[in-house]
Amino acid sequence: MRVSVIIPCLDEAENIEECVRRARRVLGDSGIAGEVVVADNGSTDGSAELAAAEGARVVREPRRGYGSAYLAGFAAARGDYLVMLDADLSYAFDDIPRFVSRLDDGAQLVIGDRMDNIQPGAMPWLHRYVGNPVLTGILNLFFRTGVKDAHCGMRAVRRTALASLDLRATGMEFASEMLIRAAKEDLDIRELPIEYHPRGGESKLASFSDGWRHLRFLLVHSPTHLFVVPGVIMIVLGALVMATVLTRLEVLGREWELHSLIAGALLLIVGTQVAALGLCANAYGTYFMGEKDPWFDRMRERFRLEHGLLLGAVIAAVGLAMAAVIAGIWIDRGFGGLSSERVAVLAAALITVGVQIFFTSFLLSILGLRRRS
Repeated sequence: MRVSVIIPCLDEAENIEECVRRARRVLGDSGIAGEVVVADNGSTDGSAELAAAEGARVVREPRRGYGSAYLAGFAAARGDYLVMLDADLSYAFDDIPRFVSRLDDGAQLVIGDRMDNIQPGAMPWLHRYVGNPVLTGILNLFFRTGVKDAHCGMRAVRRTALASLDLRATGMEFASEMLIRAAKEDLDIRELPIEYHPRGGESKLASFSDGWRHLRFLLVHSPTHLFVVPGVIMIVLGALVMATVLTRLEVLGREWELHSLIAGALLLIVGTQVAALGLCANAYGTYFMGEKDPWFDRMRERFRLEHGLLLGAVIAAVGLAMAAVIAGIWIDRGFGGLSSERVAVLAAALITVGVQIFFTSFLLSILGLRRRS
């Protein structure tokens, strides 16, 4: 069996028979030894029976979700190549041989690019000009996939690539997971221009909720952008604000006082905590989930537990020394009034940041105890 055409289906009685007919016809006309697998996702309109009557092999997956349907279809498929497309007739089945030829040419994952060939009425304005470009742009920023249409539903993948992809998402974010995992595993991803036609039947896509699920999925799979980058930005801004206040540097024609110093200290402390969470998330992903992040790999090769402990201890010690000086002055004045608010805020911030770095270093070391070889 060379090719398995996998079609997820949820109440697509209006289209599923034609989908199966077209898929089987293309396989036959192209001389491709293949099968049509319909992953029925709990249809109640007889879609599964209609697909079976047209010669498809039906796999029933009661757990709802776009990803659940495909995972069931992948598990049941017998082909060396798995071609994916929807049951709404929005994709041209005649393009199947083109996808197969790209896999024959060495590609491991082939994805369609609809954006220059969208037929009138096929894609809502919001999806075409806002949702898809924004989510695709974020995907490429985070993971450098290089694709132009990250949410195209017509794809082809080698069966041998599934183990490294280790796909698990059960909802619409399955489409993003496939590209994220392929990019992290450095698979050969190729894009193929295709046409996109108006769908038949009712759409199951919920624009805002599904869009948020994709965005959320992108963020949680990139702790560097979710935690580390914002954390570092807050650290830098906080340090600049504190330096401006402590040196009495005029900005915007005025000096900034104690309240600005407190705001800067808050940014510094929160930023350190957020960045620390990002490092721990990267460590967990690397050691326990097989994730790959080149910059984190370089950092953990260069720095050890002792480096973090030393840095945290030095910062905290400087803060404690400053606090001790303030306490000494206070005692010397007979526990009277003390006007060292700026130095006190700086000392408190340094102690807090030092303690955060010190114990985060231990946590990173604990996560690395059972790391994979």
